[in-house]
Amino acid sequence: MPLLAAASLLLAGCGGPAPAGSAPDTAGPAPGAGPDAAGAPPPGFPFTLDNCGTKVTFTAPPERAVTIKSTSTELLLALGLGERMVGTAFADGPVPERWQHDIPVISEQLPAQEPVLALEPDFVYAGWESNFSADGAGEREALAKLGVNTYVSPAACQQPGYRPAPLIFEHIFAGIREMGRIFDAGTAAEQLVAGQRAQLDAIEPHGRELSALWYSSGSDTPFVGGGSGAPQLVMEAAGLTNVAADVDQAWSPLSWEVVAERNPDVIVLVDSSWGSTEKKIGVLEAHPVISQLDAVKEGRYLVVPFAASEAGVRSVETVQSLVDQLAELDMP
Repeated sequence: MPLLAAASLLLAGCGGPAPAGSAPDTAGPAPGAGPDAAGAPPPGFPFTLDNCGTKVTFTAPPERAVTIKSTSTELLLALGLGERMVGTAFADGPVPERWQHDIPVISEQLPAQEPVLALEPDFVYAGWESNFSADGAGEREALAKLGVNTYVSPAACQQPGYRPAPLIFEHIFAGIREMGRIFDAGTAAEQLVAGQRAQLDAIEPHGRELSALWYSSGSDTPFVGGGSGAPQLVMEAAGLTNVAADVDQAWSPLSWEVVAERNPDVIVLVDSSWGSTEKKIGVLEAHPVISQLDAVKEGRYLVVPFAASEAGVRSVETVQSLVDQLAELDMP
């Protein structure tokens, strides 16, 4: 039965959400090995992962991958797996030039099930658990019944026992290795981890004790980086003290009154096409209280592209960027 026909039957009468977890491994030849000429899978297959609470069995490396969100797209490209990607969607920003690859874009937003299934994928890799829903790319259980494996970036898992709290760089490195295992690209994954670890170890945090607000979005109430996710991870590695470190969430609302009370020395602005740096500065400067903070009056802003603001292969370079921007600030 063709995949789309099977999908139609399934979507008419089934569904059921489920979640995914981790079990990293390092073995594997170069990307793209796939089954051998006799049809046998590479060594190490099949295997089963617990990904954010959903069991996923891989009998062979994926050959037709669809990625949703920048973190998933960029990891596969960084591993040299562009030829295995048949579509991407819901990008948070442009792919860095070093990873550019000609891959069809399904949607600028969260894709629906039909255009995803039309590409006949055997693997859908999402940056957020919420990307897998009846209104989105499809529920994980439903896709599994169609023979489509699914995966969520482990750093984005939300269930107790799966949510990294706090997130550390070893979680990111473990996720890279796990993707290397899935695609039989263990060597490429180890090289990527080694390079990122060396880059991280070489970063020298700035020497001053400075506090920072991670301002992601919002005007009436700001949505900020809390104490257990990527914002906390990169700010801490850069030597900054997060004014919302006591909030046990990756991102969370925080009132302007609390922000004013905690009076951050610098403000990290997350830049995106829908929430530009200029727009956020306008919100800060228009607020009767926040506009009086020294960080706002003196323009002590650091900028992070949205696509680099979530945990992934750009987290280490984001730390370096913050350190470099701090060095350029004219502060007493």
